[in-house]
Amino acid sequence: MSGVQMITVAEGDGDQRIDRWLRRLFPHVSQGRIEKMCRKGELRIDGGRVKASSRVEVGQVVRIPPLPASDQRPTEHRPRIKDADVRMIQDCVIYRDDHVIALNKPAGLPVQGGSGQTKHVDGLAEALRFDLDENPRLVHRLDKDTSGVLLLARTREAAKGLTAAFRHRNTHKIYWALVAGVPTPYLGEIKTGLVKASGHGKQGEGEKMIAIDPRDIDDTPGAKRSHTLYATLYRVASRASWVAMEPITGRTHQLRAHMAGMGHPIIGDGKYGGSGQENLGDGWGAQLGGIISKKLHLHARTLSFEHPITHKPVTVTAKLPAHMKDSWDTLGWTEDLAADDPFEELR
Repeated sequence: MSGVQMITVAEGDGDQRIDRWLRRLFPHVSQGRIEKMCRKGELRIDGGRVKASSRVEVGQVVRIPPLPASDQRPTEHRPRIKDADVRMIQDCVIYRDDHVIALNKPAGLPVQGGSGQTKHVDGLAEALRFDLDENPRLVHRLDKDTSGVLLLARTREAAKGLTAAFRHRNTHKIYWALVAGVPTPYLGEIKTGLVKASGHGKQGEGEKMIAIDPRDIDDTPGAKRSHTLYATLYRVASRASWVAMEPITGRTHQLRAHMAGMGHPIIGDGKYGGSGQENLGDGWGAQLGGIISKKLHLHARTLSFEHPITHKPVTVTAKLPAHMKDSWDTLGWTEDLAADDPFEELR
């Protein structure tokens, strides 16, 4: 048995339940044992009795009663992830410090688990601990088939700050896409309502977002306002364009629905552009044919944010995925042709 321990709640560990705080320090202490320690008054915060749901704050002193030897330290942590998946997700890291990790998420890898999804970023987070004792936390999302910058918080404090930044729209995200036809005017904004249309599967498979006139939002149940900036960067005659987009709001499938609503769906977008329809002219049709990939051509290129701890500005840039890089090569474009911020004059 160990002796009584007096542990001060450290920076970044505040504002959480004491049972969760304790199990992070001593993973083999069962929930039942923690509740028993609370009932008997053995577990205390600043000398006062607690419940399992009591919250700890930074600087408080927690009294922990003697624990059996097997409960004093965790056993060696062994990842349950395949070695190949560990290498894959670690190779995706494009930025890392003590508080934040950014990935260049591959197209086709879901961010979280769902129906039929066995491999996803959240499930691979264990391989992204590096020198810390806990998994990094998701603070925003990307669609499964969208590639590019995905942020994760490595600490509770960073998660709180980044979550607030996304919620209050204090981040700037620029996406690149290959779209059918040539959007005009070349620089503009899209403001619509978006409302979910249910799918035809037993569990709602196939549901999609429908753009509606902003004047109809208040009279349409479930409709939400959405706003996107777009810039047509380069084009191939009237058949296709390289478009940059900045979502001002963050609605489900917003960019895909907005571009399709303009008559210029993103190449490879079977949900919004017609899975087998080929683009033969100025707009519509989600396939270009030839050697251009049929995968979705939508990529989260850059993400700019204020660092949640240092408060310094950070911009993370993700290279194009292989299928989009091949399309850019075919069309004679290079990544350095685009301005860092094509929306400067709209701000």
